[in-house]
Amino acid sequence: MASSLRDLQLTQVAGDGGRIFAGKDSDELEDVRLLDSIEDDNSFNRIEAGMRRVQVGVSGMTCAACSNSVEAALKSVNGILMASVALLQNKADVVFDPMLVTDEDIKNAIEDAGFEAEILPEPSTFGTKPHGTLLGQFTIGGMTCAACVNSVEGILRNLHGVKKAVVALATSLGEVEYDPTMISKDDIVNAIEDAGFEASLVQSSEQDKIILGVTGIYNEMDVQLLEGILSHFKGVRQFRFERISKEVEVVFDPEVVSSRSLVDGIEGESNGTFKLNVKSPYARMTSKDVEEASKMFQLFTSSLFLSIPVFLIRVVCPHIPLVYSLLLWRCGPFQMGDWLKWALVSLVQFVVGKRFYIAAARALRNGSTNMDVLVALGTSASYFYSVYALLYGAVTGFWSPTYFETSAMLITFVLLGKYLECLAKGKTSDAIKKLVELAPATAMLLVKDKGGKCIGEREIDALLIQPGDTLKVLPGAKVPADGVVVWGSSYVNESMVTGESIPVLKEANSLVIGGTINLHGALHLQATKVGGDAVLSQIISLVETAQMSKAPIQKFADFVASIFVPTVVAMALLTLLGWYIAGALGAYPERWLPENGNYFVFALMFSISVVVIACPCALGLATPTAVMVATGVGANNGVLIKGGDALERAQKIKYVIFDKTGTLTQGKATVTTARVFVGMDLGEFLRLVASAEASSEHPLAKAIVEYARHFHFFDEPSAIKDAENNSKESISGWLFDVSEFYALPGRGVHCFINGKRVVVGNRKLITESGMAIPTDVENFVVELEESARTGILVAYDNSLIGVLGVADPLKREAAVVVEGLGKMGVRTVMVTGDNWRTARAVAKEVGIQDVRAEVMPAGKADVVRSFQKDGSIVAMVGDGINDSPALAAADVGMAIGAGTDIAIEAADYVLMRNNLEDVITAIDISRKTFARIRLNYMFAMGYNVVAIPIAAGVFFPSLGIMLPPWAAGACMALSSVSVVCSSLLLRRYKKPRLTTILEITVE
Repeated sequence: MASSLRDLQLTQVAGDGGRIFAGKDSDELEDVRLLDSIEDDNSFNRIEAGMRRVQVGVSGMTCAACSNSVEAALKSVNGILMASVALLQNKADVVFDPMLVTDEDIKNAIEDAGFEAEILPEPSTFGTKPHGTLLGQFTIGGMTCAACVNSVEGILRNLHGVKKAVVALATSLGEVEYDPTMISKDDIVNAIEDAGFEASLVQSSEQDKIILGVTGIYNEMDVQLLEGILSHFKGVRQFRFERISKEVEVVFDPEVVSSRSLVDGIEGESNGTFKLNVKSPYARMTSKDVEEASKMFQLFTSSLFLSIPVFLIRVVCPHIPLVYSLLLWRCGPFQMGDWLKWALVSLVQFVVGKRFYIAAARALRNGSTNMDVLVALGTSASYFYSVYALLYGAVTGFWSPTYFETSAMLITFVLLGKYLECLAKGKTSDAIKKLVELAPATAMLLVKDKGGKCIGEREIDALLIQPGDTLKVLPGAKVPADGVVVWGSSYVNESMVTGESIPVLKEANSLVIGGTINLHGALHLQATKVGGDAVLSQIISLVETAQMSKAPIQKFADFVASIFVPTVVAMALLTLLGWYIAGALGAYPERWLPENGNYFVFALMFSISVVVIACPCALGLATPTAVMVATGVGANNGVLIKGGDALERAQKIKYVIFDKTGTLTQGKATVTTARVFVGMDLGEFLRLVASAEASSEHPLAKAIVEYARHFHFFDEPSAIKDAENNSKESISGWLFDVSEFYALPGRGVHCFINGKRVVVGNRKLITESGMAIPTDVENFVVELEESARTGILVAYDNSLIGVLGVADPLKREAAVVVEGLGKMGVRTVMVTGDNWRTARAVAKEVGIQDVRAEVMPAGKADVVRSFQKDGSIVAMVGDGINDSPALAAADVGMAIGAGTDIAIEAADYVLMRNNLEDVITAIDISRKTFARIRLNYMFAMGYNVVAIPIAAGVFFPSLGIMLPPWAAGACMALSSVSVVCSSLLLRRYKKPRLTTILEITVE
């Protein structure tokens, strides 16, 4: 099906989502759920008498293994006849015997498998979110590793009224789907904060809330004036003013007052005292990232400022006689140097390092452990031993060495690592920041009177644009919203959104995308999609959702993180006991001991080094940071990836199945031949066919109508294009009146004209209508098909009267891409509803050996499953409504050229450009990302495998290698930074050159 950016819809379509036309088999799919279409057979639609069918919402599934385990758990229940689980829709379809099984038994079976389940009351709600739920996005501060993520997710999922919860460490974000009638966002924030983390709401799916920055407030009188205005403003339900940030959060009824009217009203009633600007949730999120990095830098510099004197006292001052004599001066029970070190390190330990104690206590309270537990344990051991050594010396006169500087330098190095990690993690989300920056801050609104005449213009906040607004876009300015050009002509650079580098001509009735750049002429456009419905907003939302998703490979890291800290603590204890007992038994000489030291101190230093050098953070960051960077890189190249699981599957693709029309071909069908086999005039024949096809939205039908119009009126292409935008009344003047019109998916159309039956379609439809196909007609159709054209037969009054030949040219890159995929080890297949001769001719031209023709929409999913039987990973590339069952059935579904709403909903990848080269890009990004993830894991695991034995002193007896605790802390701090930096190298990704893949040497 021919694709267009006007069909782009990246979020779930609620309700109708727009009319679905009869063209290209869509009637057959209009009321079909995707889960039905990917079942092994049609048995779900033929439920035996006495059986019941129920649909269950399943939460917590992250990959195919999850859906398989749910399916296995359901099938093991006695009384369940059939069970099918759809990962994409998070639903299970179950047929069972109500005499043996109840709904509660089904729910319990899923929950016993480790997932959350909810019985859905009506099958008609299938594929949509339960009514009344909201999706909230929260920033969560204080998380340091995968164990924290698991802890927060567990807390959120246990809240009454929360349906789903996903938390991402790399972005410090959590998405929570909740029922606002059972729990509020404040309750969710409080629950997170009660667990010891920081939380705040970034945005939610509520459409009646706005956050405004207010300038012009200088005292309490101004605050009272603002509150007075809002209190009496019609449509405002509630508001809250933050005095520190000078932001007001307003909840309003959008049916009563619009956001722009609200802003204008407040500014007007204040007589210009207040100036308001809308706060973008993404901009607020970015400022929080900067704030977190700034806070970490302040902690690091404070710790460094306090630690340097401690280091100087220990290392430098003993070589300066005058200073050293002052430090040796006894003040009370201790020397002045001891007092200074104790005081400075206490500030580092308990003021600067307070965050480690808070985070460690929080983790232990929730029954988990993390890196903060290790840092708190290691630094506390060093600090409290030093305090004990001082007090022991004061009492007994035996002065053991202290290790205050170890504690201070440990905390300093860890904070340095955290600061660098914040900076690096911030870089991984650059893709979203760049997308946010594409949207202009303001727009020029054309003000019109009641008659629609333009009477002026005013600059407004771009976030206040409403559908229907007429906007002026000057040369060089960014397009402020999705819309339709109503006046002017210009070229627009859409590369930042679609990845298409060539500027696109925009004239009257052309569609434009918000965030793109107007190059030359001025344009007036009418806004059609704003806010969350805009293409740019949905791309941002899709990239953000993908970055929050967990790749199945991350399960390994999550498992390791859950046992890592207890294992390290146990190893540290073994190190302590091993060295202490060995020393007491005389297994090593006393000369190994530090000056004035003993066996316990010697063993303790090894033990502390083990505790602080071990790093679970590197493991926890290995996958999410790489996935974040990869999804961002993909978005920059016009490849939108819906999640980590899709990214992981794509690297293993063995088969790529292409739809023919609109995917391998341009989707721009043109009539090349028209032959009449009876005495009817050609013009009359074309008028008859066009009348029958005018009510169809199929690409072939449009091509026939355009051809007939051109034959009658010699329209120019631009005139035809304009006519497409007019109503059906505009063409009814030259067409016959049609009655009883029916579109027959996969076959053609059927109607009555002047009381006589007209049938336009393929051989199958003509034969089913009881008409024979004469030999000369059959030979002509065969000739068309062998030249890669589609023959459309026309019958009038039960007699076959003529044939139309329709061609759909191949995309110029199709053959090269097919060859390139072959070089990459991927086998290509073509599937089409067209006849075998045309299909073989097209496949031969493009270089595909494996062809499946005359396949109905539901049958495309069967073709996909036939290749999956041996465990192969199968990708499906399509663009139309009839491709959605196959896209859903495939391991990796790719909707190309922005596709249609349904195709995008079913797909795992959205290829923004209508270019097949992006299929290669999508696979290549996946392969390079997972090569990087494996490298990250090898480093993270290898680091701990090598570093822990060195820290434990395994090589000390033979090589004399001993790692001081502060050096161990520095290694630990840099390990997680190095993993993030490794992931950041993916930002240098370049699209693969086809000449390289095909091993072509360019002279």
